[in-house]
Amino acid sequence: MKNIALLLFAAFLVVSCTQKEAGQASKNYVPETPRLSSDVMTPEVLWSFGRLGGAQVSPDGTTVLYTVTYYNIEENKSYRDVYSIPVSGGKAVNITNTAANEYNVLWRPDGQKIGYLSAASGSVQLWEMNPDGSSQKQVSDIDGGIFGFQYAPDQSKIYYLKAVKLDDDIHDLFPDLPKANARLENDIMYRHWDTWHDYTYNHIFIADYENGKVGQGTDIMAGERFDSPMKPFGGNEQIVWSPDSKTLAYVCKKKVGLEYSLSTNSDIYLYDTANGQTSNFTEGMMGYDQNPVFSPDGKYLAWESMERDGYESDKNRLFVASLANGEKKDYTLNFDQNAHGLNWSTDGKSIYFISDIHATDEIYHLDLADGNFTRITDGVHNYQSVVPVGNQLLAQKVSMSHPAELYLVDPNTGTDKALTAVNKGILDQLTMGKVEKRWITTSDDKQMAVWVIYPPHFDPNKKYPALLYNQGGPQGTVSQFWSYRWNFQMMAANNYIVVAPNRRGLPGFGQEWNEQISKDYGGQNIKDLLTAIDEVAKEPYVDETKLGAVGASYGGFSVMYLAGNHDKRFGAFIAHDGIFNFEHMYTSTEEMWFVNFDYGGAYWDKENAAAQRSYTFSPHKYIQNWDTPILIVQGEKDYRVPPEQGMAAFNAAVLRGVPAQMLYFPEENHWVLQPQNGILWQRVFFNWLDKWLK
Repeated sequence: MKNIALLLFAAFLVVSCTQKEAGQASKNYVPETPRLSSDVMTPEVLWSFGRLGGAQVSPDGTTVLYTVTYYNIEENKSYRDVYSIPVSGGKAVNITNTAANEYNVLWRPDGQKIGYLSAASGSVQLWEMNPDGSSQKQVSDIDGGIFGFQYAPDQSKIYYLKAVKLDDDIHDLFPDLPKANARLENDIMYRHWDTWHDYTYNHIFIADYENGKVGQGTDIMAGERFDSPMKPFGGNEQIVWSPDSKTLAYVCKKKVGLEYSLSTNSDIYLYDTANGQTSNFTEGMMGYDQNPVFSPDGKYLAWESMERDGYESDKNRLFVASLANGEKKDYTLNFDQNAHGLNWSTDGKSIYFISDIHATDEIYHLDLADGNFTRITDGVHNYQSVVPVGNQLLAQKVSMSHPAELYLVDPNTGTDKALTAVNKGILDQLTMGKVEKRWITTSDDKQMAVWVIYPPHFDPNKKYPALLYNQGGPQGTVSQFWSYRWNFQMMAANNYIVVAPNRRGLPGFGQEWNEQISKDYGGQNIKDLLTAIDEVAKEPYVDETKLGAVGASYGGFSVMYLAGNHDKRFGAFIAHDGIFNFEHMYTSTEEMWFVNFDYGGAYWDKENAAAQRSYTFSPHKYIQNWDTPILIVQGEKDYRVPPEQGMAAFNAAVLRGVPAQMLYFPEENHWVLQPQNGILWQRVFFNWLDKWLK
């Protein structure tokens, strides 16, 4: 249930759902900065921000490419373009502004061309252009299109990613019934996240590349019913060339059906381009092993690794191995934090990465010689990526009050300087609410970090309604993230004080704190949530008679559980894609490893005391206590928490005579991704809260 990296998903979304119309190259797709009539955030303003991503440094270290996506609310779709800016600073230049979205943007190793994917020709193909955006040219013509690529460092080859059909559908099995519309299943994992298995698999192809042309590709996974990158969110970070271009490292979980659904055991495979042989480099390592990165000299491989099979929120360790002898070392044995987004220093002597610590995501440095870790940055922010550029670090940063921009960070002092200013024009017109970090003592005498976000133009002499934000995941830090749905500044702009606790079961506070929530969904973490809202409600500027609780996913469960166990604290609830009935959830979700670990097992296993205790926390068992207005939000294409969960909760509330609404999205998944749906979500959200709390 964790929200994990979205690279592949975002790429598919841009191509399939928000493609620009061909033949409109003269149109300007970048909107003018809107002139705001108020300095307070609105849903329309929130959806006007440009969304930065995909930063790539040129081979000579002088120029950064990145993309910016803007949403056209009227058209209900997005437009993505490529921008260029000198590392030394200066004006950013839009080098595309074309009639089709560009993504997977990469410098060619010689720096003379920029490669990218585009559907301008009708299917997604590899295109190239000059560094200034001129001479855009299609360089691949691969049947059915591709969805990812990367140049080999010596520029002799590329790999590209393509869906390969290997399974028979109903019409293959019964060709004389062409109008039949059905599926015939023999195993589980027939649907995942928001799509049904389409009888295809993500495969890696290697093709010669010469004179700006892509040759015939070879499927290095021919006949294998496995995916690389892994579904649903894997992207190019799971596949990487060695510096000498002779080896391709890729991530794959070579399991199917029930076995796949029960396991998180992915491995890193090494493909030898000379002899076509594949070896499992992490064989015997039982949890997630992914996101490999070769050292600059090609002698070592670093990657992210979890120890236990079936536990998706295990500690994310930093491993380094010698490619000569296969010797592997866990550098994070005594580092009680997660490591993400690994990047080698240019001299190969150290590794930079991102780690969450006490509700912020910071840049860290590992010295391989002595194994020492150094925290480089410290502030009220989240760094999302880091890569060395000369004697500086290029990093992407967000906060609760600021969407993503690129920064140059001094690795010695941790100070940063903004490189891009995509949203300065809008931000200069807005007043953001104060963000405060508090440490609150829990019911078991622990210290819990709680963010409190105040309305813009806050007046301590007034009384405000307050919202308890319940985090999803369940293991997802309430850090300094910027969200286009659960946006704390958006909530504060509607004159609510927001209370966002890092309750038990969140990373950034050690593995013991993170892991405590498993098999204890209705236990200590619920007490933590109530402690947070109770403490803040004591403030003279909080109206303790007007408290609400909101959340999605695990946070949606939390809201539904609180609805039956809140001792009349709250006046309104909003639960988005929450778990209502644990028994139904166990047999209808897709990734069985999640419910097996977090619930402790199946509800029919009567001898399993831990599991049996977990099922006592199911919100449907407390429906007789529901008496407070509740809004249920549900997406039909949510296969992680299937839509019947939300429908059952809404129906039960109505049957109980509890004031209730259901906002149902037939085309959305676990999230809300389309512009007009996103604005509708915000309007209904605050209409509901205002009705009962104001």
